Amino acid sequence: MAVSNTNVRQFAAQGYTVARGLFSLDEVARLRDHYARMNREKHEVADRIDDRDDPLHKYPRIMMPHRWDETSMQWMIDERLKEWMTKILGREPYAVQTMFYFKPPGARGQALHQDQFYLRVDPGTCVAAWMAVDRCDVENGCLRVVPGTQDIPVLCTVDADTDVSFTGDTVELPPGYEPIPLIMDPGDVLFFNGQLVHGSYPNSTADRFRCALIGHYIVGEAEAVAKWYHPVLGMDGREVEVGVSKQGGPCGVWVDRDGEPMAVLEGVETRQEGW
Repeated sequence: MAVSNTNVRQFAAQGYTVARGLFSLDEVARLRDHYARMNREKHEVADRIDDRDDPLHKYPRIMMPHRWDETSMQWMIDERLKEWMTKILGREPYAVQTMFYFKPPGARGQALHQDQFYLRVDPGTCVAAWMAVDRCDVENGCLRVVPGTQDIPVLCTVDADTDVSFTGDTVELPPGYEPIPLIMDPGDVLFFNGQLVHGSYPNSTADRFRCALIGHYIVGEAEAVAKWYHPVLGMDGREVEVGVSKQGGPCGVWVDRDGEPMAVLEGVETRQEGW
């Protein structure tokens, strides 16, 4: 699917655009199987999470797999993602993060937030490439975005309701803004501005996953990004020199229902205690 002028205008005006069917169903199926195997191989890490009632106990998200997994690296720097972001941004981006979310039935969603709060790109902002691995709708926890918020500053955070969000922070929307759901099919890729307020619904289904593969990038003119996102890579996979921002943090730190934080271990998250 080629990038259209409509996509470019939508990204500029609303802060996001969707590339429908950018990856084939066969490609998506292979990626789904790949990360399922990765989860099975690391089950001993997940077994050390105490909250056995949380569906994420068996399916914790995988953070930064591109740092040790070639399949993840090749997806992150895929030519199609590069083409789309270069067109909508006006310049080739740098790559800084990958994540895989399983979101099994019954899993909590993610409270409204801005990615730039964590990445602290300077100057400019970050951009996400969010690929649906399953059909994503309101019932199984699709994304919701707040059009137009790409033009507002980074908002102060408040406590989120951890009964419905796996992250402990959220933002309060300024007057006049409302979130909308984004229904996506496998292989669709959502590109959105790092200032854009977004989140996701809980998975209220009994039998459907809502898996997603996400890449985070920074604008090509950026001079600094938070330390958690180094090393910074060009879209050819080679390291590039970018400074370290004084602020920032890991993207959307996972907490349990009591608000206790988790940490990243060997690419899969687990509770901080005891490590």
